[in-house]
Amino acid sequence: MMSNGLALLSIFTLSVFVGFEVVSKVSSTLHTPLMSGANAIHGVILVGAIVVADHASNNLQLSLALVAIVLATINMVGGFVVTDRMLEMFKAKKK
Repeated sequence: MMSNGLALLSIFTLSVFVGFEVVSKVSSTLHTPLMSGANAIHGVILVGAIVVADHASNNLQLSLALVAIVLATINMVGGFVVTDRMLEMFKAKKK
């Protein structure tokens, strides 16, 4: 049982390092398309949380689903705000 937890911790630690290296190598011109793709994924997560809330059979499941809905909404809206700010950087300056 202990070796299973150690293996999962090792995989998690390695994935953090690999994820950091991959994300740090993304150029600023590719950031906006990647954020738009991430926003689409967060939209799917939001729809999934709404479906889970609809099928909740007790108060614990309903409250967890509502927390998931709130967090997914905040994440999705925040992603669109960041994308909009990034797109503003590429617009021509007004005189």
